[in-house]
Amino acid sequence: MKIVGIDEVGRGPLAGPVTVCAVSCDEKIYKSLFKNKNLPALGKDSKKLKEKDREFYNKYLKKLSKEGVIDYQVVHISNLVIDKKGISYSIKKAIQTSIYKLKIDKNSKILLDGGLRVGVEFKNQKTIIKGDEKERIIAWASILAKVSRDSLMKKNSIKFPEYGFDIHKGYGTEKHRDMIKKHGISAFHRKTFCKI
Repeated sequence: MKIVGIDEVGRGPLAGPVTVCAVSCDEKIYKSLFKNKNLPALGKDSKKLKEKDREFYNKYLKKLSKEGVIDYQVVHISNLVIDKKGISYSIKKAIQTSIYKLKIDKNSKILLDGGLRVGVEFKNQKTIIKGDEKERIIAWASILAKVSRDSLMKKNSIKFPEYGFDIHKGYGTEKHRDMIKKHGISAFHRKTFCKI
């Protein structure tokens, strides 16, 4: 049986996409990976890991994917869709897309972080508060999603250098808010979030 972990990053920023990652693995293989020293230990919010540690784990997870040990899909939903349809719709759409691309069977065991849910047709799903601290497969999804989204934000900091997206990743820091006041909002900002 497959086990799937799902997490999202970028729910609250003023700019950029919301990003979801789903990771799938055979349940027996998953349990065998618990002692792997190249994967993060449980108990720490994966979004609070040092950037270099996240990058290391991200690279190793991608290696496991190439070897066929795990499979994953990262889905970004743009700021334009967020503005048009809302953040809840966008997260739900990203989850559905990631599940569809992974060809997840409806009998798979699906573990989701926080308040996330998949469709009712997936009977074996469980939402876990602080799931990325309690379930490795959710932590892996969190790392892959965060590194992918951060990379996208860094690329867009070249296109929109005045906002410092490479530093705050679109979150509403004081400096970011000051830059919006000074330069206005860019095409990469979420207009519905930028009530400054």
